Amino acid sequence: MAVEIPSLIKPSRFRSRGGLLGECVAEFLGTFVLISFGCGVTAMAVAALPGSGRAATPTTIFLAAGDWLLIAWGWALAVTFGVYVAGGVSGAHLNPAVTVAMAVRRGFAWAKVLPYIFSQVLGAFAGAALVYLVYHNAINAYDHAVTGPKVNGHTNATFSIFATFPAPYFHGGVWGPLIDQIVGTAFLVMFIVALVDLRNQAVKANLGPLLVGFAVAAIGMSYGANAGYAINPARDFGPRLFTWLAGWNSLALPGSVAGSFSGYWWIPIVGPLVGGVIGVLVYDLFIGDVLVVRQQMAELPEPGRTRPVEEE
Repeated sequence: MAVEIPSLIKPSRFRSRGGLLGECVAEFLGTFVLISFGCGVTAMAVAALPGSGRAATPTTIFLAAGDWLLIAWGWALAVTFGVYVAGGVSGAHLNPAVTVAMAVRRGFAWAKVLPYIFSQVLGAFAGAALVYLVYHNAINAYDHAVTGPKVNGHTNATFSIFATFPAPYFHGGVWGPLIDQIVGTAFLVMFIVALVDLRNQAVKANLGPLLVGFAVAAIGMSYGANAGYAINPARDFGPRLFTWLAGWNSLALPGSVAGSFSGYWWIPIVGPLVGGVIGVLVYDLFIGDVLVVRQQMAELPEPGRTRPVEEE
């Protein structure tokens, strides 16, 4: 049953929200939801569950593969509900890599790119601040209990609640994590444009956000351990900026751990921006162009056939 919902603020006072301003507000809120639940589930796994006595020790994290599945599905649901929140107003990019890819190949206005990105980063920053507000006791307890190198009393483990870092087997190298981010984001954008392509098997009944969440889960389970599968410059930089201001210092910016890696902050920005464009181009080259040709054909073959069925 349809119910008329009156506006909280008179439309005449904020009529500009019907345009770009409203879209930017939606991007802010959608990204805020994304980070609040994405970083929230990581805070649960890293600090809250161990600190609350629900793990083997106060510093036990990732004891089994199930811990990673908790994070993978948590981030998937975070993306899903972020897209549901903002999708009807802004299209719910929630990711600068998606915004740039849509401008390159889907006619998204270039004039909106920077406002969208600013809104996404701001929403990510605010989401990280909320997670810290809720979980700072657990975070401080973990940092106090754990032994090992610390920066301003904080550990890289609690920093990982908010932003990403590369695995030790890269030995501080740049190319491995950069390629990882390019590949992961290319798949993400490829899946997104496939899911919304009405010429293809587009998702029906408003299930698109759920399937986008599934895509994030798939990427996290298949490509997550290398570098934390940021696959989103705003998702990484917004929380990274917050943690820098909150006292994680060099762990956040420039993103360095002595003897492991240094100056990592730019990789989760550049890699996804490059990967997003590659993803949409690959989809259009292998699938989109075929769909264009088929639309131009007078008779279309059934899926799986090489030529139209001839009637006798």
